[in-house]
Amino acid sequence: MANFIEKQIKQKESLFWKLQIAGWLAFGAARALSLYADGEDFIFQITVATSVVSGFIITVIMRVIYRKLRSSDIPASTLILSVITCIVIAALILSAIDTWIVLQTFFIDVQIYEFLAGRALYDVFVLMIWTGAYFIANYHFLLLEQKEMYLQAVAEAHKSQLQMLRYQINPHFLFNTLNAISTLVLDKQTKEANGMLTKLSAFLRFSLVNQPEQKITIDEEVYALWLYLDIEKVRFEDRLQLEFNVAEDAKKAMIPSLLLQPLVENAIKYAIAPMENGGTIALDVHRAWDRLKIKMTDTGPGLSDEPTEHKFNENSSGVGLANTKNRLFQLYGTDHKITIENRDEGGLEINIDIPFERNEDLKYGE
Repeated sequence: MANFIEKQIKQKESLFWKLQIAGWLAFGAARALSLYADGEDFIFQITVATSVVSGFIITVIMRVIYRKLRSSDIPASTLILSVITCIVIAALILSAIDTWIVLQTFFIDVQIYEFLAGRALYDVFVLMIWTGAYFIANYHFLLLEQKEMYLQAVAEAHKSQLQMLRYQINPHFLFNTLNAISTLVLDKQTKEANGMLTKLSAFLRFSLVNQPEQKITIDEEVYALWLYLDIEKVRFEDRLQLEFNVAEDAKKAMIPSLLLQPLVENAIKYAIAPMENGGTIALDVHRAWDRLKIKMTDTGPGLSDEPTEHKFNENSSGVGLANTKNRLFQLYGTDHKITIENRDEGGLEINIDIPFERNEDLKYGE
């Protein structure tokens, strides 16, 4: 954000001087041509150069005054009145300079008050145009800064929401794992306890290193799942069966990091743990043209419409499934689809349809 504001300040400063020089040169050229077309005396045209230089200097001073007015905390009515006063005073100064040059340098016989009044009205009109252009340009840059601040705030909120969703996924898993390690230590199974602790450390490191808005390959996601499931296998042993099928052309596809872990955690909690004989969790990933299809199934009791029943319920299932839905919406908007339904043979089936992206696609698309 600081770099954007600094860039805006430099751009605004450069634009001001370019427009200031170009504007006054154009003003001088237009005025000289107008006098020439009206057949005015040549000496009147010479005063154009003086008017251009005087106008250039006076409007630079006006800019300093306007800056102070804009930065001060004054009511809008006071600001408008101050700007009008500044324009009138500056116009009188400009017209006085022109009048003095005409009278003192060229000794022209003119009606001083009529000449001064005419010049003052003309200069008021010119300075009003300059002032309008100045404030329009400044408010344009102000709107750009506000828009950038808004987008920055939205991005930070988006990132914070993703982080919040991510860090909610596994408190129960962590507690269960530590309890399992404690049990292994008490049973003097130090080798198994050390192995489980090593796997837990690797999984947590992977979870913390990969940010929630970051995307990783299916290969990396499956690696993280195996770290997680190897730990759960210590708890459930043969009660937990796994069937993973990842198509070769889908292995390099990019998906949000740890997208599938909360779904697997839900399956273990509701489909494996309650069943005396355990069950099977299956994962199938394949590419369908420009889409990535992910299907996860389990052999548990499936969905229940009644929250009181001892079956998995979508509305009372903790944060896992809800987090996955929210993360998909945050990252893909409407360009995704997720369905959850019971299988005819028993258990739950979750299907996720997201754009097929590779690492090169993300780099070139940014």
